[in-house]
Parts: sequence; C-alpha cells; structure tokens
Amino acid sequence: MPVQIGAKLDSGFDDPLGMLRDCHRRIERFLSTLCRVAERRETGALAGEERHAVESALNYFREGGRRHNADEEESIFPRLRQASADGKMAAAITEIAELEDEHREAAALHSLVERLYSAWMVSGALSDGERERLRLSTARLARLYAGHIEVEETRVFPLAARLLDRETIAAVGSEFRTRRALPVA
Repeated sequence: MPVQIGAKLDSGFDDPLGMLRDCHRRIERFLSTLCRVAERRETGALAGEERHAVESALNYFREGGRRHNADEEESIFPRLRQASADGKMAAAITEIAELEDEHREAAALHSLVERLYSAWMVSGALSDGERERLRLSTARLARLYAGHIEVEETRVFPLAARLLDRETIAAVGSEFRTRRALPVA
C-alpha cells in the first residue's frame, strides 16, 4: 500500500486494538473499490488500474481479512467472554456472538464476490444477472461492515480496553504477530 505523507502511522503489535482499527480503515478502502467498480462498470473487460485495484482488494480480503477475523475471534472475543463471564456483561457477550455471525456472513459474500470478479477477469464480461449479483453482494457487504465496524469501535474495543490488563493486551499483540508470521489458511 502506498505511503501517504502526513498519514497516521499504523499501530503496532503493542497496540492490538489500534491494529484492528487500522485494519477497519483498510477494509473500508478496499471494499469501496469493489463496490465502486461493481456499481459503475457496466460492460467490458477489467483492465489496467481498475483490474489491479480489484485484484488488490480481493487479495486483501483473502489474506488480511481472514487474519483480522482470527485476531478478533481467537484473541479478543474469548478474553472478553471470560472477563464478562460474571454475568454483568451479558449484552457484550450477545454482541460478540452477533459479530461472529456477521464474520461468517461476510465470508460467504466475499467468496461470491471473488468468484464473480474472477469470472469477469477471466472471461472479460459478466452476464446481466451476474453483474446484478455482484452489485447486490458488494452493497450488502458495505452495509454489513458499516454496522459491524461501528459496534466494534464504539462498544467492543472500548470494553476490551477497560477489561483487559496490560499483560493480556501484550499477549494479544504477541498472538497477532505470530498469526502474521504464518501463511493464511
């Protein structure tokens, strides 16, 4: 990803909640690309910068998106469930379960979007029905992520910052680092 002069530097492993927020900004940017192309492009092959942008976005969700979900589902959410196990945080536990359901819905939509974009790049065209499915799927992803990110950034991550001590945050950051050293499954 190109460096932007004056842009905030991404958070590091010592700030895993910041890393998740930074990832949300990348999700928004890459999803915007997928939505824009699906919405505006009517016919013809994807070529040049447009094709490269779509390929970059698909690759991001294939790799970075999966790591992001694993970061939440394997490192953050279980610790929040444990910290909330005394029953005082029942609403938070319910929200976490809903977020995990949204991860699964997004994964299915990403799979469909990737298949449609790949078919478009290979054949140079999509049928009217395929273009409509692509447009509807990317629009659904945009709506899904908007609400999902809002819940995480306004409720779940602040809760994690309050409930998880420094040692736990450090362990989470270490897990994030290890996850990035491994190939994406």
